[in-house]
Amino acid sequence: MSFTSTAQAPAHSAALGTDPQWWRQAAVYQIYPRSFADADANGIGDLRGITSRVQYLQDLGIDAVWLSPFYPSALADGGYDVDDYRDVDPKIGTLEDFDAMIEALHRAGIRLIVDIVPNHTSDRHEWFREALASPKGSAARDRYIFRDGTGPGGDQPPSDWTSIFGGPAWTRITEPDGSPGQWFLHSFAKEQPDLNWHNREVHEDFLHTLRFWSDRGVDGFRVDVAHGLSKDLPANLPSQTELDATPKDGSHPIWDRDEVHEIYREWRGVFNEYDPPKIGVAEAWVDSSRRPKYASAEGLGQAFNFDLLEASFDAEQFRETVTFNLELAAQSGSSSTWVLSNHDVVRHATRYGLPPKADGEDKAGTHWLLSGGSSPALQAEEGLRRARAATLFELALPGSAYLYQGEELGLHEVAEISDADRQDPTFFRSPGFSVGRDGCRVPLPWSSTGAAFGFGDGAAHLPQPEWFADFSVEAQDGAADSTLSLYRRALQLRRELQGADTLEWVELPGAGSDVLAFRRPGGWVCVTNFGESAVALPAGEVLVSSQPLSTGELPAETTVWLRQH
Repeated sequence: MSFTSTAQAPAHSAALGTDPQWWRQAAVYQIYPRSFADADANGIGDLRGITSRVQYLQDLGIDAVWLSPFYPSALADGGYDVDDYRDVDPKIGTLEDFDAMIEALHRAGIRLIVDIVPNHTSDRHEWFREALASPKGSAARDRYIFRDGTGPGGDQPPSDWTSIFGGPAWTRITEPDGSPGQWFLHSFAKEQPDLNWHNREVHEDFLHTLRFWSDRGVDGFRVDVAHGLSKDLPANLPSQTELDATPKDGSHPIWDRDEVHEIYREWRGVFNEYDPPKIGVAEAWVDSSRRPKYASAEGLGQAFNFDLLEASFDAEQFRETVTFNLELAAQSGSSSTWVLSNHDVVRHATRYGLPPKADGEDKAGTHWLLSGGSSPALQAEEGLRRARAATLFELALPGSAYLYQGEELGLHEVAEISDADRQDPTFFRSPGFSVGRDGCRVPLPWSSTGAAFGFGDGAAHLPQPEWFADFSVEAQDGAADSTLSLYRRALQLRRELQGADTLEWVELPGAGSDVLAFRRPGGWVCVTNFGESAVALPAGEVLVSSQPLSTGELPAETTVWLRQH
């Protein structure tokens, strides 16, 4: 099924041009490929499905797509366990499909950023299979981090470290002769063995991968676990307690070591071989003071800041977060990145609607999910109202805005997924602590009817709830007050109004502490009422509003953009 948008066509040329700074204020739309659109009816989204929806993406008004992993994978971690970095998973397409997709995106004026996963491979990668078949001390094992065990016969792991996904961070292998053997480190699932970045062969292979995709037209790379590549493990490993207490100041054995930036300086050399240079954006969960190194012009160029994602819907928190991150961006010479939802967190339309106690205790929504939370959330209407206001605030900010598929539809987290249907390893490895991330990865609803709501002709790989019908593209396309229409209008205006990546905070007389206002170059102003009562609407021409406006009033939990003369 295709959809004809009533939105005005994006006011930009389909020609991409060679502006080396295109990314500084780009609106980037994250596609989780297995859940976007399914063209071959196997229940899994695919590259041809994405290509079939390029017109939708162009109508939305985005500047780039960030494509989550599409590589061959056993899906032990949703595709972040990569079997082959220079191929496409047969379940979602071919290299020819990839070429057709990127050609269609570029023809529509949309650039492409792809995920790259350099911290670990999958346990099915040819290198790891070779390591298992090779003896202790071999060159094949040196590409990974192998250690002898402790205790009698090496029966105990090298340390008591736990993985990010729960359970031990070390797994023992069976040697080629059938005897119990060494242990390998995996910071995440056991199917994701960590690479040894002290090995020059690892460096060279990833440089080859960067050129492989760049030569196919990829415009940039989102770097998974960017702070984890460089590791320096002492002979006597610290305990987990000692590891947790070790400052992450550049000398931590595992995380955010200073040497990691030598890797990215090398990558920058590859990026700069192209015109315009390729861009990198780091997923680096580090202390804020260390983020600018990842975003520097000598490094990746950008780094995610997740501070707005972690903030409550609160004027003071939003202002402090924006001010601080603009200062960090100035330090690096980069632009900031703004995120409200992605493939790893509860959707913000749900987070903002959680009961006050749960919201105060856990902004991520874990407590709500563990307690059997239903979706839409108990305060679904309030959550969506706040999400629309927060999104319009985000899109007015200088810097890049990273949007997650489905947020433009106002989708809530899908909580009612049975244990039998769940796929995320965090659910299986952290029982009682997490139900995993499947709820934000449920396939999109394109139509209001059908077994998979237009996602594909077959069943979806994760169950879609009945309420998806009201949130589908078909239900919202052409409806002036829909969330989809709001995103289209805001993204169109964002491009038209874009100026220097600066802002000026504006104090509105009598507005109170629940109202934030800032002015952007060109004379337009963003005003957000975070409070529960309406306030006076400032003078100006209304360009877009997250909720319908009453004469002279800005409703509670509403954002408006105004042109002031």
